[in-house]
Amino acid sequence: MRKRYFFLTALLFAACFFCSGTSTKVDAAGCEYYLGGMPAGFTLSQGGAEVIGLNDVSAQDGLFRPAEKAGIKAGDCIVAVDDIRVKDISELNAALERSKGNPIKLTVKRNGETAETEVTPVKDAKTGKYKIGVLIRDTLTGIGTVTYINKQTLRFGSLGHSVSTENFSELGIADSKVYLCSIVGVNKGTRGRAGELRGLFMNDKPLASADKVCEDGLYGTFDKNYDFSHIKTVEAAPVSEAKIGKACIYSTVDGICPQEYQISIVKVDANQKDNKNFVIKITDERLIDETGGIVQGMSGSPIVQNGKLIGAVTHVFLNDPTRGYGIGIEKMLEN
Repeated sequence: MRKRYFFLTALLFAACFFCSGTSTKVDAAGCEYYLGGMPAGFTLSQGGAEVIGLNDVSAQDGLFRPAEKAGIKAGDCIVAVDDIRVKDISELNAALERSKGNPIKLTVKRNGETAETEVTPVKDAKTGKYKIGVLIRDTLTGIGTVTYINKQTLRFGSLGHSVSTENFSELGIADSKVYLCSIVGVNKGTRGRAGELRGLFMNDKPLASADKVCEDGLYGTFDKNYDFSHIKTVEAAPVSEAKIGKACIYSTVDGICPQEYQISIVKVDANQKDNKNFVIKITDERLIDETGGIVQGMSGSPIVQNGKLIGAVTHVFLNDPTRGYGIGIEKMLEN
């Protein structure tokens, strides 16, 4: 069993964002959901090799920058070489080796548009490998909270907001997985500085697959062999049923088991088109003592009022970590 630490400060997406419509039918009557609150590690594949930087290739006769010369820019996603699909770094490297230094055609996605360009790989003097002078990533990895799992379909929703500040959703995701995660530490939130959960991926066997990233969260399907016997089930309710007053969230700030924490809903706005249908305040002293309030990694923590799932935590107020925003659950269920 391999164990891997992923600290949110180093991640390419944070599982809780910072902040300085008319209500729709939630779902079919009587539909039940497994209540989330459990932490999960997400590894999202873009279905290509994203360029995050350009560099020199040191050849026998000097320094070269083939990708830059071909017009490649940081943020481009290389999806094919000579019309053969490239899904990750290893496939790109294999295609470069096949070139033997001859010109190749790259198919690149940029800002949602697809273009082609020709580049000539250069043989690196030290490694003997053919390179084009790019720094590449093919996955985004981080920690967040599962909000719900549909009891019948096993479709899940999590996070409640977009995965990153980058336009990652336009690139799409492929072969993306969700893993069991244990929270092993907390950096407490303070006024002016967001805190964070520190998590450990427990093993390499995924709990679920992810297939959709959008402004309202990350979605996919849980493995049917997952043990749901210990998970509470609830019905969902639209924002129109939410009231100012007492409620609770389910979140995990230590280990793998969610705990119930008391909050107060201080504002409800069913017509807010962003992911900010609720303003919430943490009132549970246990959670305040442990985390200082809402921290990165708690996004997706389900909000429950009167026994029904009404939303999920999405953002924290930087000037007051005990306060934050929540999204109405119907927005997540639409996805």
